[in-house]
Amino acid sequence: MADLIRGLDDAALRDRVAQATALYFLDWSHPVSGMARERSGGAFGYDVEETVCTGGTGFGLLAQIVAAERGWRPRREILDRVERLVGFLESADCFDGVFPHFMNGSTGRVIPFMAGDDGGDLVETAFLMLGLLGAAAFFAEEPSVGARIEALFNAVNWAAHLREDGAVIWHRHPDRPWKPEALPIRGWNEALPVFVLGAGSLDHPIPATSYHDSWAQAPAFRNGRSYGDIPLPLGPDWGGPLFMSQYPFLGIDPRGLRDAYADYGMQARAHALVNRHHCLTNPHGWTGYGPQCWGLTASDDPAGYAAHSPTVDTGVITPTAALGSFPFAPDEAMPFLRHLHDDLGARIWGEAGFFDAFSLSHDWVAESRLAIDQAPIVIGLENHRSGLLWRLISGRPEIRRGLRALGFSAPYLDPASA
Repeated sequence: MADLIRGLDDAALRDRVAQATALYFLDWSHPVSGMARERSGGAFGYDVEETVCTGGTGFGLLAQIVAAERGWRPRREILDRVERLVGFLESADCFDGVFPHFMNGSTGRVIPFMAGDDGGDLVETAFLMLGLLGAAAFFAEEPSVGARIEALFNAVNWAAHLREDGAVIWHRHPDRPWKPEALPIRGWNEALPVFVLGAGSLDHPIPATSYHDSWAQAPAFRNGRSYGDIPLPLGPDWGGPLFMSQYPFLGIDPRGLRDAYADYGMQARAHALVNRHHCLTNPHGWTGYGPQCWGLTASDDPAGYAAHSPTVDTGVITPTAALGSFPFAPDEAMPFLRHLHDDLGARIWGEAGFFDAFSLSHDWVAESRLAIDQAPIVIGLENHRSGLLWRLISGRPEIRRGLRALGFSAPYLDPASA
């Protein structure tokens, strides 16, 4: 176990946690493909060593950019990783340019997400593309890598997932008809980048009408209610798991970002504060909940895996929930980080940062770490510190085209800021 160094000042503690957490990707990405492994442990019916994840790889790319920027690893080493990953993706299974949720990290062949679901996953592909576009922007000194990344982006046929009624469908296999139970991508949830990137595609765009007439018309899209005097613009009752307002803004800068439905900086902050308010109120009386211990989102659970939220509260705290909220609620997240490291670290801290989740009520600590939970800690801490990933990704033409096409405004979309 990594040594605990208690008593660091706030900035030093944030840096220590970010650097340790990034090791999940720096030291444990798949050696052949460079893809992120889905998880480090747990019996979930797949090979932990070989199963790699598309969305977690995109997030992991952003975490490794932070490592290069901060000097934790040589810039050339991270660029070499990007080149290896791009080469792998160029020959891996994909479906109309859309990558599957899981792949074999050695062969690039699809691993079914579940029985009968072995096609393209548009949401995971959007997360992957955010990471790749961030890498292209960061390594601008290597235009050949950027050109290969742009080719992968241009190959994504976002419109292939567009149903006749205007709904965009999450999973699809081009050789099979739509299933009656096919899941449409409707908000509010983590899938906002699908519409931004799809609208920003020059070759296979999604029309803005799909965003306005389908995504934004979901029953759980608009909220408008207050929880503990905190008004929540969007989302289901009590906001849902925190990843729903974190994943969209790992790369897309929400500061001053508005459309006809919300101010998205306000949405991300309000969602975090509503989630924290529930933990402070603690209606179930779980041990440990309070100002220093809050944060409910999807993670491992004593019963397996759960999308934890105020309405699905099993007494499990997931570190990425509060730590991924650093850009939006730093004053509320910092006491949690210190308590987690200095007070609970002997149980939940290790070589790659904190374990995925824990419950003091159940005397339980997860035996695993997950790519999609590790990366937002690194990214959130860096965006709080410098806004690095926001600048890189929100400066990309694909992002700016998409946001403008959907009717968003933001200071960084002003032509004078270009």
